[in-house]
Amino acid sequence: MPNPHVTGGGRRQAQLTRARILEAARQQLGRAPESSLSDIAEAAGVVRRTVYDHFAGRSALVEGLVEDAAVALRRALADVPDPGPEAIDAMAGFVLALWPVGDRYRTLLRLAPQDLGVERVNEILGPARATATAIITRGQRQGVFHTSVPPEPLGRALERLILALLECVNAGTWSDDGSGSATAALIALGVDADLAAARVRGLGRPALVCVR
Repeated sequence: MPNPHVTGGGRRQAQLTRARILEAARQQLGRAPESSLSDIAEAAGVVRRTVYDHFAGRSALVEGLVEDAAVALRRALADVPDPGPEAIDAMAGFVLALWPVGDRYRTLLRLAPQDLGVERVNEILGPARATATAIITRGQRQGVFHTSVPPEPLGRALERLILALLECVNAGTWSDDGSGSATAALIALGVDADLAAARVRGLGRPALVCVR
């Protein structure tokens, strides 16, 4: 609950500090899921007491990250353009739309074992996973994606591929604005490499987003 004695400028500063702590936590926990609140405070450039001013403890901080990721994922899914009936274009557009929030997706999966639990992760990531499964199902019916693996497990495998590529970008071993990953996803689904690249180019690239 906002403090009634805090001025408008003070509230704005508190919001900025909270956002800085969350961003530092996202990056720190993405690198090292076992990081302590002291580690996160140091990464955010604040003292540990300041973290406690905004979050009651690690669980509250993690829940803040979860809500941040959930909002980002919902917005990304809402921004996926309608590509028409073609599954190839649908999957390319889906990967391009989610790429800018991929780091949040990655952080959630890394936190899952000790902080969130499978049910909470599925609640947050469920809509994106359901969309991927639906697109793969459509592509298999159209004969443009391979059918040796059922849609849902194939979608999970694709998820891991995209996250691995994101890790490479964060590590500096590869550079991508999402286009390369969208092309790789289509190739993994069985689309000819040249066709995959052409269809991704046809959709246009998103603005280059830093995912570190």
